[in-house]
Parts: sequence; structure tokens; C-alpha cells
Amino acid sequence: MERIKIKDKEPLVYDVMIMAEKTIHSFGFDPRLIALIKLRVSQINGCGYCMDMHSFEGRKAGETDQRLFTVGAWWETDFFTEKEQAALKLAEQVTRISEKGVSDKVYEDVIHHFDEQGFAQLIFIINTINSWNRIAISTHMKPVRV
Repeated sequence: MERIKIKDKEPLVYDVMIMAEKTIHSFGFDPRLIALIKLRVSQINGCGYCMDMHSFEGRKAGETDQRLFTVGAWWETDFFTEKEQAALKLAEQVTRISEKGVSDKVYEDVIHHFDEQGFAQLIFIINTINSWNRIAISTHMKPVRV
């Protein structure tokens, strides 16, 4: 069954989400890190549409296939910097917020690598992709085969 397209039924909501994306890109983070965060959150949420999109975004930004393929088990590799690991830990804990919240250790690691403003910006990035995941999953958005 085909479901609604948010853009068609609630264009203002869609415009707000697009503005959120523009805001994210104004923060000045490495686009590869943004893609990794979005990919990891999308993996946790099971959003195939977003996993597809952010894998391609990561490659376009210069991310390696190896890191894109292993971000789902980043802690089992030596491929990610301490700074990236801090961001990925935060992404996982915010996405699974009902389990334990965000630990003091993760908060401290993020502040150490990004500062307080960076923490706030990462929270915004993570919450925005969580919102997109929920929109895409709820409306059955599907990736296009290439």
C-alpha cells in the first residue's frame, strides 16, 4: 500500500526538516562525520531508505567503503578516531535514549573533543536524523536501486 508523502501533505513540516538540514551543514562539521552519524543512527532505527542515502552521501564526501561497511560495529575496529568514536557513542545513546540516557562518560568525551557548542550541535544532528528515520519508516519510503 502506498502511503503519504510528508512533502505533499504537510509542506511546512517538510520545509522545517529541510531547514534543519541546512542548519546542520552550517555547523562546519566534516561531512564524512555527519554521514557516519546519520548512517549509524539509521542502522539502529532500521531505516533502509536513510541507510542507502547516507552511505552514498558518505562516499560522495570522500568516506571509505571500509568505514561505511563497519560503522555498525565501529568499536570492533581501529578505523575511527577518538573524536569520531565519541560522536558515534553519543549518537547511539541519544537514539536509544529510553535505555539509559546519555552517560556522564559519553558527555565528557564529547565535550573533550567538541566543546559544549559542539555537543549541542551533535544533539541537533542526531535528533534530526532520528526524525527523518521516523518519517521515512512511517511512510514506507524505499531506496531506489542503482
